[in-house]
Amino acid sequence: MSDENTRGNLPRGGAAQGNQPPYGTGTGYRTGTGRGTTRRKEAEQPRALTRFALVDVAALVVMLGAVAVGFGPVWGSLGYLLPTVGGAVVGLAVAWVGAWRRFPAVVVTALAVVAYVLFGGALALPHTTIAGVVPTLDTVRELLLGSVQGWKQFITTTPPMRSFPDLGVVPFLLMLIVSLIAGTIAWRAKHAVWAVVPIIVALVGVILLGTVDAAMPIVQGLVIAIAALLWGAVRVMEARVGTHSISTEASREATRRLRWHRVRTGATILGVAALAAGFTAPIIMPQQPRTVLRETVVPPFDIHQFTSPLVAFRHYAKDAREDELFTVSNLPEGGRVRLATLDRYDGVVYDAAGDGGDTGVYTRVGEEIATGSKVTPTPIDITVSGYSGVWVPEIGKLTGIEWTGANAEAQTDGTYYNRDTLTALTTAGLRKGDTYRLNVLMPETPDEDVLKKAEISDADLPETEPTAMPAGLPAKATQFTGEETDPATKLFYIRDALQASGVLSSGLDGEVPSRPGHSAERIDTLVEEEKMVGDDEQFAVALALMARQAGIPARVVMGFYPDKDSDYQEGEPWTVVGEDVHAWIEVPYKEYGWVPIDAVPDEKPQIQPEPKSEQVPKPPVLQDPEPPEEPDKAKAGSVEDDKKDDAENDPFDWGLLGLILLAVGIPLLVIAGPIIAILAYKARRRTARRTAEQPADRISGGWHEVVDVVTDLGTTVPPGATRREGAGVIAGAHQVPSTLTLAHRADASVFGRGEPTQADVDTFWAEVDELVGGLRSNLSTRRRVRAALSLRSVWARVGGGRGVLAALGGLGSRRKKES
Repeated sequence: MSDENTRGNLPRGGAAQGNQPPYGTGTGYRTGTGRGTTRRKEAEQPRALTRFALVDVAALVVMLGAVAVGFGPVWGSLGYLLPTVGGAVVGLAVAWVGAWRRFPAVVVTALAVVAYVLFGGALALPHTTIAGVVPTLDTVRELLLGSVQGWKQFITTTPPMRSFPDLGVVPFLLMLIVSLIAGTIAWRAKHAVWAVVPIIVALVGVILLGTVDAAMPIVQGLVIAIAALLWGAVRVMEARVGTHSISTEASREATRRLRWHRVRTGATILGVAALAAGFTAPIIMPQQPRTVLRETVVPPFDIHQFTSPLVAFRHYAKDAREDELFTVSNLPEGGRVRLATLDRYDGVVYDAAGDGGDTGVYTRVGEEIATGSKVTPTPIDITVSGYSGVWVPEIGKLTGIEWTGANAEAQTDGTYYNRDTLTALTTAGLRKGDTYRLNVLMPETPDEDVLKKAEISDADLPETEPTAMPAGLPAKATQFTGEETDPATKLFYIRDALQASGVLSSGLDGEVPSRPGHSAERIDTLVEEEKMVGDDEQFAVALALMARQAGIPARVVMGFYPDKDSDYQEGEPWTVVGEDVHAWIEVPYKEYGWVPIDAVPDEKPQIQPEPKSEQVPKPPVLQDPEPPEEPDKAKAGSVEDDKKDDAENDPFDWGLLGLILLAVGIPLLVIAGPIIAILAYKARRRTARRTAEQPADRISGGWHEVVDVVTDLGTTVPPGATRREGAGVIAGAHQVPSTLTLAHRADASVFGRGEPTQADVDTFWAEVDELVGGLRSNLSTRRRVRAALSLRSVWARVGGGRGVLAALGGLGSRRKKES
C-alpha cells in the first residue's frame, strides 16, 4: 500500500514493483496480473447502465410515490394514479436515456417535450385520444394549453378534480418534471443527494395545490426522509468501496456483507425513529391550519360581467306571470329555489359581489363539490322550459351539479359556484330543453320565535356609500327601531313595521299602481309614503338596507317558492311560473348560519269601483236648459292662455334634447373635427389648383398635387428641386416611370411659347389622377387612410423650413400663386 495512492490505486503513469505492468495508464483501469484479481468495468460506463442504477430507481420511486399520494384528497378518487405514476415513469425514462447517452441539457429537454406530447394523451387526457392511446390535434392543443393555464384552473376549481378530467395534465406534468430532474441528478451529478431537493419542492407544491384536508403529511415526510437517508448512505458506501480498482473474491464478499449489514442497521434505526416520530408528532406539534393556494388565491372570474337578476323581477311578476319557467322534480319541504344572492348595493342595483370575505368567491365546480358533511345529499332534477340566463336555479347547499342536456359539455366547463352565498351560474347559459341534476343538503331553518331569541353574528359585506343610500331611509329605520338595542329585536321591529305599512302590488290590472325597480330614489319614495306600495323587490331591498343601517348584516336573495295561493302539492313535480318569483333577505345567526327573513305585506287591496246607493233613484225631471253665458272677452282667446295650453300639451323636452346634442356633439366634434378639417383643406387645395385663373397655373398645380400626394405617402421631395429632379425621386421611390413623362409635359406646357388650352389642362389632370390612383392602389387601407390625414405636405408647402409656428401662421394667409 506504500506505493498506492490514497484511493487504493497505483499512481497513474508510475511502474509497479517487480516485473508487474503499470496501472492506470488509460482512462480506465487495466487488469492486473496478480492472482484472483478482476477488472472494474463500472468505472468505464455510465452509472445508468450499472446495477447500482436499480438502487437509485428504487429510492426515487419510493420518494416520488410519497409525493404523488398528496393528490388523493384534491382528486377525490384513485383516478389521479394514472397521470401521476405515468408522469413519474416518463420522466425517469427520459432521464435514464439522457444519462445513458450523455446527452446535453438541451437534448434532454427536447426529449422531455416530445415524451410529454406523445404520452400525455394516453396518461392524462385519454378522452381526447383515439382508442385512448393515439394523440389527436385536440390532445396536443389541450396539453399545450394545460401546461400554461392548467395551474390556474387547478387552484381555482372546487374539488374533487375527478369531475374535470382535463385537469389531469397538472399532476402528469408536475411528476414528469420532478422525476426528470431528480433522475438526471441521481445518474449524472457527482453528489446524488441533491436529487432529494426537487422531490421536497414537489411535496410542497402538491400541498399548495391540494385542499385543507391533508392526505398523510407525517407519513409522506417520514417516507421521503427515510428513503433519502438510506439512499444517501448507500451512495456514500458505494463511493468508498468503488474507489478500489482491484478487488479479490474475498474482498468482494466482505464488501457485500458489510453493505447489507449497514443497510439493515440503518433501516432498523430509521424505522424505529420513524415510528417514534409518527406517534409523538401529532401530540407534540400544535394543530395549525393548513395553507393551500385555493384558499388564498382569488379566482380571476369577473362576476360583474353579468347583470343582477333582480332587475328582471317585475318582468317575471308581471309580463311572464303565467309563463312556465322550469320544473323541479323533488322539492324538499319548505325548500326555496335560489337564483342569486345579492350583497352589494350601489344606489342603482343590488348586485353580487364575490370579492371574498362573507361575499365568497366563484370557483369552477363539477359533478362533485367537496363538503365535510356526512349527510347523504338529496338528488333534485330540474328541466328548463321558459327560463333563460346564466344564473342557475338551485336549492340548498350544493354538493354537485351534473348537466345532462344537449349543451352539457359547455355548461359543465363554465359552471361556477359560490359556497358562501350558495349561488351558481354557468357561462354557457340556460335555455329551453336543458336538464341538470342537483345534489343538495338542506340547511335547518328555525322558527321565528327561536330567531327572536337567537344571537346575530357579524359578517364582512361590502359597504354602501352614504351618497348611494336613500335619503329618508336612515331616519325611517331609527323610527321603526326606537331605543331598542338588541339586533334580533330591531330586525323584527323593522320587518313588522314594513309589513304593517305596506301594500303589496306588482302593478297588475286591478291593483294599486306600483313602479318597478329598487334604485335609491324608488326606495326613498317607498318609505316616505304613508302606505308603502311595492312588491317583494322593493320591500326586500328596503328591509336589507334598513337592517344594515341598524348594524345588522343582511343580504338580498331572489328566487322562487310556492306561496299559500299556489296549486303546488307536496311530493309532486313543481312547475315554476313567473308569479312564483319572490325576494327575501338573509341574516347570519351564530347557531344557524344565514337564515331567510320575509318582508312581504299581507295586504293586497284591489281597486274597488265606486260604491252604489242602495236607494232606488227617482226618475229625472226634464227642465229647459239655461242659455249659455257669453265668455269674458278679456279671457276668451287669450294668447297667453293659448301658449300656456300649448306648452302644457307639448310633451317634448327641448332642453333635454339640447343637453343630449351637447353631450354627443362635443365629443364628436373633438374627434371628427380635425379629420374633417384636414380632408376639407386638401379638397379645397386641389380645387383651387385645378380652377386657377391661368391655364399654365392649372398645369403647375397638377404637378404640385402629385408632389403633395407622394409627400403624404412618406417620400420627401427636396423643396428646391426642379420638376424633372422631383420626378426622378418619385420614380425611384415608387417605381413609376410615367412620372418623368408627366414632368416633361408640365415643363413644356408652362415654359412653352403658346398658352396651354383647356383640352391640354384636362388631359394633364387626367394623367395626374391616373398616376395618383396608381400610387394609392398599391397601398394597404391603413396606409391610404394615414396618407389622407397626413399633414406632411401642408407643413412642407406652407411652412417651408421656417418651422411649425410659421406653417400655422401661413395656413390663415391668402393662398399665394403656386407657379
